Amino acid sequence: MRGDGTDGAGSGTGAKAVRRRLLSWYDANRRDLPWRRTGDPYAIWISESMLQQTRVETVIPYYERFLARFPDPRALADAELEEVLELWTGLGYYSRARNLHRAARVLVRDHDGALPGDAESLRTLPGVGRYTAGAVASIAFDRPEPVVDGNVARVLARLHAIEEDVGASATIRRLWKEAAELAAGPRPGDLNQALMELGATVCTPRRPRCPICPLARRCAAFREGDPEALPVKAKKSPPRPVRAVAGLVARRGRWLAVQRPTEGLLGGLWELPGGEPLPGEEPSTAMVRTLRERTGLAIPGVDALGDVDHVFTHLRLTLHVFRCKPPAGRVRLSGFEDHRWLSPDDFAALPQGGATRKALALAAEG
Repeated sequence: MRGDGTDGAGSGTGAKAVRRRLLSWYDANRRDLPWRRTGDPYAIWISESMLQQTRVETVIPYYERFLARFPDPRALADAELEEVLELWTGLGYYSRARNLHRAARVLVRDHDGALPGDAESLRTLPGVGRYTAGAVASIAFDRPEPVVDGNVARVLARLHAIEEDVGASATIRRLWKEAAELAAGPRPGDLNQALMELGATVCTPRRPRCPICPLARRCAAFREGDPEALPVKAKKSPPRPVRAVAGLVARRGRWLAVQRPTEGLLGGLWELPGGEPLPGEEPSTAMVRTLRERTGLAIPGVDALGDVDHVFTHLRLTLHVFRCKPPAGRVRLSGFEDHRWLSPDDFAALPQGGATRKALALAAEG
């Protein structure tokens, strides 16, 4: 394949032709999605934050519930973080929710409760990177700002037959340059959405629908006959295996819930108390030790309920779940933010990660 971009989007009249074809195709084929029925910058910001690394079908009900409860930045800023996390539970990547909450408070404090209209100012908000700033600035404010996400990178890599690793710095710079040239024209917000839509529905990772693609005649990868070979991605390291223990501790029919620190993995979420075993330590021994060290409670022993597995982006967790025998002492936390004694139903209603939901289901069965 060649990677010179000849006759591609970055070649003057070529960019105009690609832009024209994309917009015409988008007008005829775009999906009817709730965030495309509004010009509200706040609603668009919420949607773009939720859509990062998450499927459209998953996002829609979360987006609608979130806006119903927090219709503007002031409502979000006034809420407690726990309530924000409750509405986010199940969507994953919880740092997005924490950043939205922090950013809303910045908007109220510094911007009179409204999102700024330029990408540079948007990028000063917590959690807003180059992609989100470009998406909000172009879609909500009609600014000629580019976006590059996984879908856009795939379209551009195939269009220009870019054979270098799309995760490499030089390739990333080129992709943003190509995207910027396309966005520098009429309707930049629609143009960016057209690129993303094309990648999501036509220029897919496997079995791309090249015969119906509006850019097929200009696509170098299509001409070369192997579009699935692009984009090139360096192999990721497999998730690192880790072990942890979690215990169901009950008093008078109520279960002990502990809250993780606000920062870090699963920050602010609630879970069963526990921790990580030491090298060579048996999980049951680790359960007794971590409960004493991290909650101040002493237990005479545990009964194993089983294991649950959960995969994070970079970790593969095996969680050993135990039912703890009646504890002695009072709770004195170390490494947790807060604790509550709750009924099983109230515990289940707290914002929590997927591993904790699996552990609670196992505990309920046991």
